[in-house]
Amino acid sequence: MTPVAADTFPRQYARTQRLTLGEPRNVTVSRDGRKVLFLRSGAGDDPVNALWSLDVESGHETLVAHPHAMLGADDAQDLPPEERARRERLREGAGGITGYSTDEASTRFVCTLSGRLFMGDLHQMNVREIHCAGPVFDPRLSPNGEQVAYVSGRALRVVATAGDDEHGFEVAGPALFGEPDTVGWGSAEFVAAEEMSRHRGFWWSADSRHVAVCRVDEAPVPVWHIADPAHPERPASTVRYPAAGTDDAIVSLYVFDTVEGTRVNVTWDAVAFPYLIDVDWIDVDALVLTVCSRDQRTMVTLRADRVEGAIKETARCTSDTWVDIVPGVPAHLDDGSLVLVDDRDGWKRLIVDGVAVTPVGMQVRAVSKVGHDDVVFLANTADHPECQSAHRWTAAGITDLTPRDGINTVSSGGATTVVRRSSVNQSRATTTVITGERRHEIVSHAETALVDPRPVFMRVGTRRIPAALLMPSDHVPGTKLPVLLNPYGGPHAQMVVDSYAAHCTSQWFADQGFAVLVVDGRGTPGLGTAWERAVHRDLASPVLEDQVDALRAVAAENADLDLTRVGIRGWSFGGYLAALAVLRRPDVFHCAVAGAPVTEWRLYDTFYTERYLGHPSSDPTPYDRTSLLNDAHRLERPLLIVHGLADDNVVAAHSLQMSSALLAAGKPHEVLPLSGVTHMTPQAVVAENLLHHQLDFLRRSLC
Repeated sequence: MTPVAADTFPRQYARTQRLTLGEPRNVTVSRDGRKVLFLRSGAGDDPVNALWSLDVESGHETLVAHPHAMLGADDAQDLPPEERARRERLREGAGGITGYSTDEASTRFVCTLSGRLFMGDLHQMNVREIHCAGPVFDPRLSPNGEQVAYVSGRALRVVATAGDDEHGFEVAGPALFGEPDTVGWGSAEFVAAEEMSRHRGFWWSADSRHVAVCRVDEAPVPVWHIADPAHPERPASTVRYPAAGTDDAIVSLYVFDTVEGTRVNVTWDAVAFPYLIDVDWIDVDALVLTVCSRDQRTMVTLRADRVEGAIKETARCTSDTWVDIVPGVPAHLDDGSLVLVDDRDGWKRLIVDGVAVTPVGMQVRAVSKVGHDDVVFLANTADHPECQSAHRWTAAGITDLTPRDGINTVSSGGATTVVRRSSVNQSRATTTVITGERRHEIVSHAETALVDPRPVFMRVGTRRIPAALLMPSDHVPGTKLPVLLNPYGGPHAQMVVDSYAAHCTSQWFADQGFAVLVVDGRGTPGLGTAWERAVHRDLASPVLEDQVDALRAVAAENADLDLTRVGIRGWSFGGYLAALAVLRRPDVFHCAVAGAPVTEWRLYDTFYTERYLGHPSSDPTPYDRTSLLNDAHRLERPLLIVHGLADDNVVAAHSLQMSSALLAAGKPHEVLPLSGVTHMTPQAVVAENLLHHQLDFLRRSLC
């Protein structure tokens, strides 16, 4: 009998997919507030999600649908390519039911497994397969629950949920309209899914008769080939990748009448505003669109007429740097007032009917719900960028829905609110259903970490940079420690957050004998417009400067940090920052682990890169001064580069070109290629041993 190895944090971290498995997720509250739907797997190391329902009055949880009962355990991961791509864009590593759609009254649901369509009755708690032309991707119920629209290949199809014609009909597709195979209907293009958080390409109207559908033509987008050198017998996968300065997909929008089969083209100035950020229905006769200019300095809200397709501008947000996408807006109150979030007076503020209704010093992060006469939103205060709380605005003022510490998100329906809360003071996140004085906590099967993170939050230096310091659990004051910086450091993401799980990996490194410092410098969210916009046209200098300044400020207050032994590790933008640190500041950083780093911004996508650096043909200077390839000759310190060869976001060419430049400059370095691994490294064996490999490299380089 083979002995079972003792559990360790790296092993636990890997098999639990970063401690996320078993936690309630994808919460939906029914319109009447009487029912809460959610996904959850059966254990903290079980990757197969099932659909559950909670009765709000009793708190009783009922299993609605389990993949093993629906199609058998062996078939649950046979995914169509569109679904694999969707999961990569969402960084979704779990299996089973990873998404679902309900009708307006939450009486029915649909989901897809192995490219097959399933529908369930949420009263009878039964599930059946709808046999339709497939494979099925992104199924969505009509509001009345009588039809399902879904994407199959490059076409959008509709099938009835009852009756004899289960195979349905094609609403839009290149074969139907005699178009080339570069055209697809009903799906989000790459930059929409990866950078805009728009993961869909069609929207039902409230009357369940009309559907607004994106048409995407990828013909202008360059073709890239991603091969797996470990398997030369397999052909390379072909992707359309819009690198900075190249052409994007051409996106347009049509409204189809599913009864008469007619279509209306929704027209706007797509030359001036090529990016379609979001679409929603205002009522049965009108839609609201958000479109954006290529330079992302202008974002326009449009009202579109369903019958004629004509548009009318209702709001415009502009900036001399860029305008941010904020989840949940635009939206409308019942009286027609437009709800937006815009940068005003130095902060992201909630805007209702053109008036800023949140105070200066409160950074609005997202809008969760726009009701009859209220808006539920998420925000943080200037003093606590590490936190996120939920609030409700009405004409009478703003009320808090959650404490202002921790990281809180909410879902609402009727009189019911579901709050997910994490904090460094609780070992697992909680999900609580609240109706009046009644509270029910949804059961979580997530495992408790085998480390006990003890981050100390602080604001350091003259710029009061947010930072968190983690020391070994058994640290004896007066003992000098090598320092490990563990940043992301880039725009639109934070690492210094009031969350237990967020600091577990840092604590594990600390318990191996390091003082671990996490720093959110300029460019990260939470501290207002000027703080975020400080990286405009330069993703290198201010970002690196803040890591150095924070390190020195913390070390000045803690003599146990040994500044003669400083390492840095990061992934994605954090990998870029780690490599940047040893290349440009070898006087401060003595080694680096660069995971999936962007090394040449001309190889990254249009929407992200041009937002910060502009168009490379208009001004190549920002690209030249932020490229790591140009700094290869400066390497003096140990550098480990790690990259998944199947990565279609930060493609492996970044690391391979960097390695070639280093070799040409005569600079020794290490490269760890990960065969078959994408940007999110979902494989358990990779995630576990990658932590050990980094630890070994850091010890060799610093200790």
